Amino acid sequence: MQKLFGKIPLLLLVAACLTLGLAPFQPEPHLWEKLKLLLSGDLLRPIDVFDLLLHGAPWLLLVIKLFTMYSARRKNG
Repeated sequence: MQKLFGKIPLLLLVAACLTLGLAPFQPEPHLWEKLKLLLSGDLLRPIDVFDLLLHGAPWLLLVIKLFTMYSARRKNG
């Protein structure tokens, strides 16, 4: 898995988080809206689940990338 995430540039993931992960910017990001629906128990429509996955994927990939970078650095030194 480290090889897979090692090939993805960190800058690309950050750019994806800032664009797709936060789009649309007004009135509020979809990810924030869908997380509020999830926490309130109202995330029921398939399109809302898809939106959560689509806008949350860059953030999840960024967290995994940072974790693999941290664990590789800790393992090597």
